[in-house]
Parts: sequence; C-alpha cells; structure tokens
Amino acid sequence: MIRRHPLISVLLLLLLVLLGWVWHERINLQAFPDIIAAYTAKEYCSCRYVENNPAQYCRGYVKQYVPTSALIDKPERSEVTASGLGRTHTARWLGDRQGCRLYP
Repeated sequence: MIRRHPLISVLLLLLLVLLGWVWHERINLQAFPDIIAAYTAKEYCSCRYVENNPAQYCRGYVKQYVPTSALIDKPERSEVTASGLGRTHTARWLGDRQGCRLYP
C-alpha cells in the first residue's frame, strides 16, 4: 500500500500523530473554554475598575480571536460577566488594594 499510495500513507500517518497529540493534551484542551471567559472577565474588570479606563477602550483591549458570546458590565456593582465557548465567569472589583477577583 505504501508503494502504490504514498500520499495516502503519509496522510494516515499524520492523522495518527495528530490523534496521539490530542489524546496526550486532552486535559489542557478541556480547560481551554474556561480560559477564554475567565481571561476576558478578569482583564476587562482590571482595565475598567482598577485602571479606570472607558468601557469602549476596555472592550477593544480584551477582544480576542476566539469571540465571546456575551460581556456584561455592571458598573453599579463593579462587576463583569463574560461568556464564551459555553462557559461563564464573573469578575468583581474588591477595592484599591485587592483589585479584581474571579468568581466561577
């Protein structure tokens, strides 16, 4: 088969290597959706409430290649909720000395 179809053999080998890599990194790949929402909530909270930047600037600051489905800013509570890839995280500003903290 290798002599008759060298291209197919190489593609099958690459597929097997890719599957092996995915299996090896399965724990990290499962954590990825949480990282997107948590990063967005925490960084937006820090940009908005710690650094006191305008909301529009902070939205651009946290924009990523992987889009978030929702970013809700609650200025009355100094709280930000971000959703992306099916996960939701909230960050709240605690004060000048503590900064922002994530809440699951």
